Parts: sequence; C-alpha cells; structure tokens
Amino acid sequence: MDADALAPVTPGRPVGVAIVDDHPVVIDGVRAWLATEPRLTVLATGDDPDEVLRTAPQADVVLLDLRLHGRLVLDKLAELSSAGRRVVVYSEHSDPATMLAALDAGAVAFLAKHEGREHCVATVLDAASDRPYVAPALAGAMVGDPRPDRPMLSDKEREALLLWFQSMSKASVARRMRISEHTVKQYVDRARIKYTRAGRPAATKAALLARAIEDGLVRPEEIGIYRSRASTDQPTP
Repeated sequence: MDADALAPVTPGRPVGVAIVDDHPVVIDGVRAWLATEPRLTVLATGDDPDEVLRTAPQADVVLLDLRLHGRLVLDKLAELSSAGRRVVVYSEHSDPATMLAALDAGAVAFLAKHEGREHCVATVLDAASDRPYVAPALAGAMVGDPRPDRPMLSDKEREALLLWFQSMSKASVARRMRISEHTVKQYVDRARIKYTRAGRPAATKAALLARAIEDGLVRPEEIGIYRSRASTDQPTP
C-alpha cells in the first residue's frame, strides 16, 4: 500500500503512536512530550519495530529511530512504509543525505533529535492527517540550488502541487483551481513521472515535497503560510 493512500485519522479520535528506539531515556522523553498533547496517545514502545507493532497493530503513526542496535534501518523503514505505515523518522543523523534517503525510503516526515517538543508533537499530528510537516532541520536539507536534473514543471503542475502540499485534499485543490479532481491527479502524477525520468523518484507525498523544495519550485515557508486557509478542508490523499 502506498503511504499516500492511507486514510486520515477520524476527527475526534486520539492518534495512536508507536515509539521505536533503543534508548529508554529517549523513549521516556518522547513519551513525556507526546503526553502534553491530548490528541495523542502512546500505544507501545520498544527497540524492535516488529515486536512494537505486534503489540500495537492499530498505531496510526510509528516514530522510528533510524539507527537501531548500531545500524541504520533504512530497509526496515522501506518495509514499514510499503506495508502502509505512516513512519516519522526521529534521528540524530540529520545530515541532508540521510534525511533525503529516509524520505525516499517512504518516511512521511523526518525529525532531528535536537528539535524540541513543539516540532515533535506537530510532526506526529500532521503525519496522522497525511499533512507534510517541514521541521527546520529538514527544511535546511531540502533547500538547495537548482540541479541539472531538475524537471521542468508547468505553472499548473506547480500550483496543484503547492495547494496539495498545503494540507488540501485533491478535491479541495480542484475547487480552488476550478478544475476537475481527475485533472489535479494528472498534474500530481505527471510531476512524479518527470522526477522518475530524471532519476529522482518521489513515490510519497513527503518525497515529492522534498524534491520540489530542493529544486526551488516550492519554498518551505509556503507550506505554512496557507495552512490556515486549508484548515477547513479535510486533508486526504
């Protein structure tokens, strides 16, 4: 199942979170942060993703340390994402290459461990509603000069992507642009195809957002500017 195909969490129901980390002190700290938000509830914790999710298969979001027992677990991240899990990577490895590799593997967001409670809570809440959240470290990793393999997107493709990234459903984007939902889907699909042909695939919404910001097609601040305008729309794939 593609991560973009996940249904949003039902409004009013607490968001269930599974925390996977091999440092108990980190688990305790993150649990305390999430406990400050009544919309979040921690269902299970541990250092083995499979065991944690056997305990809490209904978890809406998996907060995953990218380094477990001495190795980077990009393969497990890709496996969980392919299985339809919303995975937020939470890691001390915050170099741009690692961050973008995590997004390419299917993470819906990346949070550096030096970023605080506010960003942690916001990232998990947005992940549960399939909204892209760009924390400061990730924004820094995404921003760069235009690359020679930057695909050329049309004005309409860029507009559709920007509105979609701003937490709107494709139906809401269609209403805003006065076009059909099918046409919005075509714009998004065409952008993905162009990135794939350029050798920079973007299978998930988070990865496509990263590519667009890398290439200067979307600015990180544009995602937040219109978040309030889209707040009345239920964000769906």
